Amino acid sequence: MTSVFSKRDFSATKWFTLEKILQLITGVFIIPKIFSALGTVDIGKLKFVESVLGMFTPLFFLGLSAICIREIVFHPERYHRILATAFYLRLMSWGVIFLGIIIYFGVVENSALKGLYLMIAFGYLFKLTDVFEYYLLAKKWTKIIFISKITSLGIIVGLQYYGVTQEFDMYYFALLIILDFLIQGLIYIIILKHKKLLFFKQWKFSKRLAAALLRMSFPLIISNSLIMFYITIDELFLKYYHGDHANGIFATVQFLVIILSWNIGFSIINALYPSLAESYQTHTGLYHQKLKVLFKIMFILGLSIAVFYNLFGDFILDAFFSEAYAEAKDPLLIFCWAPLIIFIGMIYEKHLINTNNLQKNVYRFGLGCVTNLALCYLLIPIWQVNGAAIAVLISHFMTNIAYMLMDSTGRSDLRLILKVK
Repeated sequence: MTSVFSKRDFSATKWFTLEKILQLITGVFIIPKIFSALGTVDIGKLKFVESVLGMFTPLFFLGLSAICIREIVFHPERYHRILATAFYLRLMSWGVIFLGIIIYFGVVENSALKGLYLMIAFGYLFKLTDVFEYYLLAKKWTKIIFISKITSLGIIVGLQYYGVTQEFDMYYFALLIILDFLIQGLIYIIILKHKKLLFFKQWKFSKRLAAALLRMSFPLIISNSLIMFYITIDELFLKYYHGDHANGIFATVQFLVIILSWNIGFSIINALYPSLAESYQTHTGLYHQKLKVLFKIMFILGLSIAVFYNLFGDFILDAFFSEAYAEAKDPLLIFCWAPLIIFIGMIYEKHLINTNNLQKNVYRFGLGCVTNLALCYLLIPIWQVNGAAIAVLISHFMTNIAYMLMDSTGRSDLRLILKVK
């Protein structure tokens, strides 16, 4: 089934998957301790701040990741200029947003969480170094990414454990988020400089390339903004109607499904994307076969995630979390089906990138956003966290499956993926 992908393709996937498995193992060890130590209210506050700032991540990242990877695959000789232009574009975007946040809290709002907002927003400056991942992914050098992330993971987990034993507050754990960004970026720079692949003297900003990149990534900026909005809607409604405790419960569900399992599938798709881009450019038949194989892999993984949490979800919450998190059992059983749906959408998005049809991303995420907003308004006041889980699950279905069924080209793409020879 997997023979359409080369050994090198799956070697890239191997490192990504191993990274996520190690994150899963360490996450099971340390994250429940952090959640239990801080309690549902402080976790709810921390995750709420992360989610609000997360609404700005499309502007921090400018949708450049997939576009730059594709452009480096298509034009490898231009990688220095592509990376430099992407870096400076993101730096300017971060500067404008961070200045806006400072002005907002200085003039308009005097929130008790002001320091937390500013700390995490400042940390996105160090996240700029992930532009080096664009080149590494395009070249399928995922082992370097693995080394960087696992080294950082080991340091951060050690510091997190120390924070738990010393009973530090949520500001300490927010600071570790920033440190994680910084460590990964420094490792990328050191390795690429050692391999003589990074020459800052050649980093020149190109206005023409910048305009082209932004023109290509603009639909992704819009669609990613819609994604972040409709993901954050639930937490806004939960905080308004039920407070930080409810957000803490929902954060637990998201941690178990997204961080521990969903990210594995996301990594596999990202690792195999350069292979898809290459085949789309050179061999259409092989490209279609790769889409089919990737769909089968992700369907099996998504179904496995759902079955796993249906069988062991209650045990995990009882064994690793304090009694305050017992309320997460029912929403976990609902939300664990989300990966099965969204993996289809992830593959479809990569297809849209290859075919330069990213405007459809805007339409489908707009549909999901409207659906989630309406369902949150109807369900969360009555069913609390269960209502949030139902609203997100249905909105994912509308975004990733219903839109494809409503769009004529999408239906053809779906038939192509599902066709069995």
